[in-house]
Amino acid sequence: MKIQRVFLLLNGEVPISFPNIANYSLICATDNAYKELQKRNIKPDFISGDFDDDFQIPKDIEVIRTPNQDFTDFDKILQILVDKGYKNIDVYGASGKEQDHFLGNLHTAICFKNRLEITFFDNYGTYFLAKKNTNITNCLHKIISLVPLPKATNICTSGLQYPLHNEDLLFGKRIGTRNKAIENEVSISFEEGELVVFIND
Repeated sequence: MKIQRVFLLLNGEVPISFPNIANYSLICATDNAYKELQKRNIKPDFISGDFDDDFQIPKDIEVIRTPNQDFTDFDKILQILVDKGYKNIDVYGASGKEQDHFLGNLHTAICFKNRLEITFFDNYGTYFLAKKNTNITNCLHKIISLVPLPKATNICTSGLQYPLHNEDLLFGKRIGTRNKAIENEVSISFEEGELVVFIND
């Protein structure tokens, strides 16, 4: 059975190149990010946001208004995707521009980690929240960083130049940036906490 995968564009740094949209079951964007899809003649299945007064609402696309300012546009569109029954989300445009948005997007990913499988893509690589046992394939010679939010305990890795053996990482004390894959498959396990994995191409 084919996995129902979603392409989601946020209003961060625009991808230099877009993936093959035909590989996705659903295409969506937040309101301002929709303008980038327009430039590329990509028609989303729906867009959502609070839609400022000067925003020209398209007539042939589903528009979901989400005016609640207690949540970010990313929070709100992920909730829509949960309600629609989707699980696997590829997110573009989550980083770049204002860095508080980037950190806020990581926060949102943590909030939805038990309901969605979220992978972020930017112009430098990919990043995602690690599961307690994570395997990464096709990564030989790539730079891999492990960043705890704020702590991850009893981390074990294999396939990295500088392996970890039942070690803790703590933001502000010790993190695991700029490691390198020396094998084509890297495995990561940890016991408690949150751990973001960055893979730079």
